Amino acid sequence: MDETEIEKALRDMQVPPPEEKARSWAMQEAWMRLRTSGMKKLARHNSYMRAVSMLLVAGVSFSLLSYMVAQSTRSGGGDAGRETSKISSAQLTQYPAGIRTSIVRMIISGQEAETLEFNAPSVFDGCTEDPENSDEYRRCVFHPTGGGATFVEPAVDLVTAQASWVFNGENEIEYVGTTTTGEKVSKDTADLIAFLPGVTKVVCKSINDELGIPGIPQQGGVVLSSMVNPDGKTPTSLGASGTSLGYEDGSALAGQPFGCFQRAEDQIYVYYHVLIER
Repeated sequence: MDETEIEKALRDMQVPPPEEKARSWAMQEAWMRLRTSGMKKLARHNSYMRAVSMLLVAGVSFSLLSYMVAQSTRSGGGDAGRETSKISSAQLTQYPAGIRTSIVRMIISGQEAETLEFNAPSVFDGCTEDPENSDEYRRCVFHPTGGGATFVEPAVDLVTAQASWVFNGENEIEYVGTTTTGEKVSKDTADLIAFLPGVTKVVCKSINDELGIPGIPQQGGVVLSSMVNPDGKTPTSLGASGTSLGYEDGSALAGQPFGCFQRAEDQIYVYYHVLIER
């Protein structure tokens, strides 16, 4: 049987010649590579858009709060003490808003909220070197090679005693993000939150007044440990060991991404500000 007869037999059997099968396989392989590449680009695009959305929400929220405070200071009468407390409240809310912006940029660059480190400059040695032997600390929010956020201690007129900011993923805010789970916190719903324990009662009430939160709600079960890597070998995480603010005791805080409450266990006043809602 010569070559012409072989080709005729293949056509009769509806089997494509070897060169056509090879072309078909090559086209299928190329299509799969193109499809896989497209899916990866789409995933990166979606991640970028989520991060951009968080940045826009942060800007709108901060602008709204700043506007409210500015309007209230312009419309005041002769109560100088009250106006001073409003200005102090505005200064207090500006700081975590700036940190949130740095964190969103880190997330856009590929960092995960679950492994961020909030080491102060005095303990930068504990930040995770990423990658190893690079002298870069990309997870560290305040490090120049990481988030580049400015570390600032609170002004003495805002707090009753020496106090420092706390950043963690141990708690959540009811009805912020996807949280509708009641008092139970999970690692999937824990929010990344900045806390300042020990603010004065005057500042605490001033913040809530501007946000429309009645009085100063009491809230128990809030964990105030911070996401700090002590030795460069202990990864941080969203521990979810605290409570859901705004559930039962502090119901006025439900749906509030920032505000002030009195901790039930020790009666101290605590300002909180959601950095990343989950």
